[in-house]
Parts: sequence; structure tokens; C-alpha cells
Amino acid sequence: MTRVLILTASVGEGHDLPARTLTAQLQAESPETEIVVEDGLAAMGRLLVAVADDGIRAVTDRRQWVFDLSYGMFARFPPVRAASRELLARVAAPRLRALVEAVEPDVVVSVYPVTTEVLGWMRRRRMLAVPACAAITDLSALRYWAAPGIDLHLLTHAESIAEVRRIAGEETEIRCVRGLTAADFAEARDPREARRALGLPADGKIVLVSGGGWAVGDLAGAVKAALATEGVACVACLCGRNDDVRRRLERDFAGRDRVRVVGFTDVMGDWLAAGDALVHSTAGLTILEAHIRGCAAISYGWGRGHIRLNNAAFRRFGLAEVAASRRDLENALHVALRSRREPDLSFGQLPSAASLVLELAG
Repeated sequence: MTRVLILTASVGEGHDLPARTLTAQLQAESPETEIVVEDGLAAMGRLLVAVADDGIRAVTDRRQWVFDLSYGMFARFPPVRAASRELLARVAAPRLRALVEAVEPDVVVSVYPVTTEVLGWMRRRRMLAVPACAAITDLSALRYWAAPGIDLHLLTHAESIAEVRRIAGEETEIRCVRGLTAADFAEARDPREARRALGLPADGKIVLVSGGGWAVGDLAGAVKAALATEGVACVACLCGRNDDVRRRLERDFAGRDRVRVVGFTDVMGDWLAAGDALVHSTAGLTILEAHIRGCAAISYGWGRGHIRLNNAAFRRFGLAEVAASRRDLENALHVALRSRREPDLSFGQLPSAASLVLELAG
């Protein structure tokens, strides 16, 4: 029986979601496969959790410059990057190796950049006997997402191939896949039916505002910009798992009939089918999902660290507009809402992530 170990990290929703969707796809394609999902960040020790989770959470809103500076030093400045990667691997590898040995998998899949970096280091030094696979859900800024020594890199964006190759080298296999987003994104969804299911107005424009799983960025400003845009019937602000932000926005927009404040949702496919435009702050899978649904995407509200590089890539590849200010956002919304784009169902034709993981497991 094949056993797959999936390493995630509960840092926002951008890693747990691919872990869940890959698990579901593996179960559907190979019911006899045993799947073990573990928090790889937690397995590597409390210090790394404090730095990667608690530390980043603490600076995302009020001290964004600290996040910007830290990312620039550790991911973009070669001397610091090299030293920090070596220190990270030496500290974390023994703990991660112990987890792998306890599970005894046939293949390890990482959906979190830090565990990917350590797994690649272990493979290069023959500390990891089984194949390692990295699942990459960002478009750009892929240091740590990709690593030399990883056997297989699974991508959501074909545009990322060149960057992954530069980072990981010629020996790794790189494939674009489906299965790192929810399965319903592989099928068409009628916008009118989605609106009915969500209780949204049948007529007029719908604007979605999202700050990712942590609900970061200028969400209130984005809602106000959308409300000021002609023809907008409803603005839905998706707050992920941040209940404090949700409650604050509910209070700030109380009595505004055109505003809906929403907590964590597992029907993102319906929201993006119903919406005419998405204003999103944290890049990642949500921008891709909007593209699939034909919902125009605008990146706004938190252009820090790796988001800054993803914004540049959105512009370069034409995948999303980027608004640096609220005035820019108002202009971008005006353009985006002129007409709805056609859904792009080509992603449903890609090979499944599960099939390639199973093939790697042998």
C-alpha cells in the first residue's frame, strides 16, 4: 500500500487549502492510498513557528516595514539568504527527518516553502531516502518554494516554470497541474446560479474584497472604493479566519445594505463565479481561482515582501491589475466592471497533482 506524507503549515489558508485538496484528489484517484497530513512547521520546532507564524502575524498590519525588511534580507540578499538557509536546515532537518521516519512514507509532498527548503537540503545530503515533491501555489518570489534536491515541482502557473528552473536546477521535474485548488474549479459554474445560492442580488455588479486567510491589508478602504463605483449592487468582504477583523468590519459597515461581511468560506468557487471583480491583498491561489472563474482580479492593500514581487509578475503576465493607492483602485474597478471576462477552464485539462505524486511514489 502506498503511503503519502503531506507537509503543510497553518500559516493563513494558502498552505492548508492545497493540502486538503490534494488529499481529496488522492483519495478519489487511489482510495487504497494512505495519506498522512502533518504540520511540517510545527514539526520543525517552536522557534520556527514563532518566527514564521507568530512573528509574521504580528507585523503584517501595523509594522509592515519589518516584514518588508525581513523578506528582503532573508530571501533576496544572497549572503544572508545562504547563511539563513544553512542554519534553518541544520536546525530543522533532524526534527523533520524524525517525522518522516515515524510515518515511513513512499513520498513526501510539501505545500509550505520552509519545509520544501529543508527537504531539498536533506535530499542533497542523502538524509531523505524517499522522493520529495514541492507544490507551488504562488506565481513568483519562489525562493524556498522551489529548491535543488526536490524531485518534482508541481506548479499552478506555467508562467512560473522559468523561475523554478533557475532556482532548483536542471535535474528536477517541473509540471503544471490541477488539484491544488478545490475540485469545483475544474468545472463551469453559472454566475446566476451562484448568486442565487449565496443570496446575492441578481442584477448589478458584485465586488469581492479579500485579505486571504488572515484578512490583511486595507479591506475597509477597498470596500469604500467599491461602494463608490457606479453600478455596484453589493460588496462582499471575505475575512477568512480573522474574527477580529470580521467583527470590526461588521461594526464599521453596520446599516450599509450593500455590504456583506463574510467569515471563512468553503464555497470560494461560488463567490468568484458570482463576482464581477475581486480585490485581493495576498496573491496566491485566490488570484488564479478568479482567473479560472472569469472574475477580474486586482491586487491591492498589502504590497509587501513577496507580494511586491508577485505584483510585478501579475503585471508582466497580465494576470491581474495592481493598484498602489485607493485612487488607483477606483480606476481599476471602473475598468474591470465594464464587462465580465470569459472563464478559463483550460486548467481542468492539466494532469492531476495526485497522479504525478503517485507516480513519484512508485
